Amino acid sequence: MVFQKKIQLVAYSRGFHLINNVVVKELPKVTGVVQVFIQHTSASLTINENADPTVRSDFEMFFNQLVSEDNPNFLHTEEGPDDMTSHIKSSLLGSSVSFPIDKGIPQWGIWQGIYLCEHRNSATSRSLVITVIGE
Repeated sequence: MVFQKKIQLVAYSRGFHLINNVVVKELPKVTGVVQVFIQHTSASLTINENADPTVRSDFEMFFNQLVSEDNPNFLHTEEGPDDMTSHIKSSLLGSSVSFPIDKGIPQWGIWQGIYLCEHRNSATSRSLVITVIGE
């Protein structure tokens, strides 16, 4: 069985946001593997700590230091100083995550969750494609 659905997220502020509930409510009650793909080049997805919100703040701080908007060498800045930096952060983190499910229930570790990593200062809504292969 293959299931696929495109969903639209609301616009999130810049930062790292848990989107577990948004994704899980779309999953069919099967056992298999889920892939969640974001159709954008200036936001990304990752799976990480879901309990302590300071982890998400630390991620934002670290990536802002790693890829600074103050770098004068970037040429691709038509949409502002966060333009090229958003693309780099997205490439570092990736555009998809995969995880197993059992009867529609994610088999994450106890402290894991899916982050939408929003890298733009003024983001719009984002599109996700959820694909499930299972039985």
